[in-house]
Amino acid sequence: MNSLLKKIETPFDSIPFENINQEDFKSAIEWAIKESKEEIQKIIENTEPPGFINTIVALENSGKKLNIISAVFFNLNSAETNDYLQNLAQEISPMLAEYSNDIILNEKLFEKIKIVYDTTLKSKLTQEEYRLLDKTYKDFYKNGALLSEEDKQKLREISNELATLTVKFGQNVLRDTNDYILHLKNEKDLEGLPDLIISMAREEAKKRKLDGWVFTLHFPSYVPFLKYSKHRELREEIYIASMQKGFKDNENNNEKIIHQIVELRQQKAELLGYSTYADLILQERMASSPKIVLDFLLDLLNKAKPFAEKEVSELKELAVQDGINEIMAYDHAYYAEVLRKNKYDLSEEELKPYFPLKQVLKAAFDAANKLYGLSFKKRNDIQKYHPEVDVYEVLNEEKKTYALLYTDFFPREGKRAGAWMTQYKGQYKTLQENIRPHISIVCNFSRPNGDIPSLLTFSEVTTLFHEFGHALHGILANTTFESLSGTNVYWDFVELPSQFMENFCYEKEFLVTFAKHFQTGEVLEEDKIDKIVASANFLQGYQTLRQIGFGLLDMAYHTNQLKPSDSIEDFEEKHIKKTQLYPHIKKTAISPSFSHIFQGGYAAGYYSYKWAEVLDADAFSFFKENGIFDPETADKFKTLLSKGGTDDPMELYIAFRGRRPQPEALLKRAGLITQDV
Repeated sequence: MNSLLKKIETPFDSIPFENINQEDFKSAIEWAIKESKEEIQKIIENTEPPGFINTIVALENSGKKLNIISAVFFNLNSAETNDYLQNLAQEISPMLAEYSNDIILNEKLFEKIKIVYDTTLKSKLTQEEYRLLDKTYKDFYKNGALLSEEDKQKLREISNELATLTVKFGQNVLRDTNDYILHLKNEKDLEGLPDLIISMAREEAKKRKLDGWVFTLHFPSYVPFLKYSKHRELREEIYIASMQKGFKDNENNNEKIIHQIVELRQQKAELLGYSTYADLILQERMASSPKIVLDFLLDLLNKAKPFAEKEVSELKELAVQDGINEIMAYDHAYYAEVLRKNKYDLSEEELKPYFPLKQVLKAAFDAANKLYGLSFKKRNDIQKYHPEVDVYEVLNEEKKTYALLYTDFFPREGKRAGAWMTQYKGQYKTLQENIRPHISIVCNFSRPNGDIPSLLTFSEVTTLFHEFGHALHGILANTTFESLSGTNVYWDFVELPSQFMENFCYEKEFLVTFAKHFQTGEVLEEDKIDKIVASANFLQGYQTLRQIGFGLLDMAYHTNQLKPSDSIEDFEEKHIKKTQLYPHIKKTAISPSFSHIFQGGYAAGYYSYKWAEVLDADAFSFFKENGIFDPETADKFKTLLSKGGTDDPMELYIAFRGRRPQPEALLKRAGLITQDV
């Protein structure tokens, strides 16, 4: 029998990863689609008058098995893929797009939904029930339920093609990432690199049966090389290789795919009655139009740019001392590290021994315990998809199981770059029980090396807390309907919990509890902790401009500005020019590997990182006023997290904070306004 469909007794009904045969995915998804369609057909054939329970709730509860199987498949395709799964993804993605269209474009089903929407009094529903009704109706009409049969067919074709192209885009980026190595054979080429990074490179070479040292485009190898290598020509080589992922003259080139994706998204928007894809997407965002997004980004640009220019001028002065008259983007990380050392007598590398991964993870768990009463118990009896994955049972204040948390922290050839949170099972309530979620966080940190454990840079510490913040959003979910649970919120609200958690990394009273040397247990010296806190705003102007540039580029692609004749390189350079502080390097571009918008869910939504920063800065200032672990404030924030998408996000925020967020909180925290403002 199919390994994905047969009942296997596992703790907490967890995914039986070790029993899964990858060859079973396609037939399991086909079976689950058939089951879900039968559930939908029962709704359509129900002869009782359409009502909230027999139509809206019945639709909400359909396809549960399909949701789980497809979540397992796509999560494995991101974190532990192979050629078979990648090829299968190109088959399965259009199948799921077609299934989704079969539901959304089903005229009889929409007729019933519309009757319920038109005849149900809001006063007869709870806030969450009304939210589900409103969301269901809008999902249908916004995605083509009112189209003619001819246009419905066009929409199906667009959706299927987009499903294939976005998968292909990510596969091309992964292949180019894995295909490149910087192979060094001369020891003098290692000048400036810390011993630990050299040791990792030696191990990488041995793994590949090569002499010398190997550096890759994976984050734990690539970033330290740019930061510490004294050899400018080598920094240039590896930087350009990174900026050419998906942009080389090979079969992995994503330029044509970008044109196709952007054009298809525009066609979809016009078919549905919107001027641009951004107009379509922003209907369900806090920032409800392209103009609001652009005004927000450009206002922030004007405030941040003078600070960013001043920061880069300091880096230029350092480069001139080394005989470099024109500093380039591949010099930035190196001179930023020199400047950090000069300003704060602090280097990321010297801090790493104080941030072993296990210690940092425990600190994140401790923070969740202090804030929300959660505790984390490692389980060795739960199946996992890779030996490096750990699984934790999450317990609430009453010591009852509240969730499962999977953690996967090290880079592999089958894992895409970056860091993310996801889920295998969502939270929802039945009449009998509260089904608890199974959450996962995935990162790419340095592996243990011999007797040395995985040691994190401080920026990696904040990355872990960021993803853990997303995980807490999922773990604390406590809603009736899964589609409104956890991170199922407006996209420009979803980054609030994650970015909020990063703030704790800069709080002295918290840092002293876990910044301890992995060998001696000695707490990081107080003056260095003070310097970490002081360095919170280090190069914030530059980082802000960088994020704004990505946001502007995203909006340019999705407001119908890319023409068929445009080269991706020229288009990109044009639209981020006002945020660029270094000369453009020919034959490089970020767009062909910009997975957030061409593979992930951030299309017309990349601005949300900065948008949510306003929220998180304002929220954390509330904690600072009352104490960073103040129980009453934490309980209010826990309520916000637990409600998911059951209310308008601004209403949830006001209920927590007592007022709307104030943008000044972000500017003050980032040091982008003077003290007298």
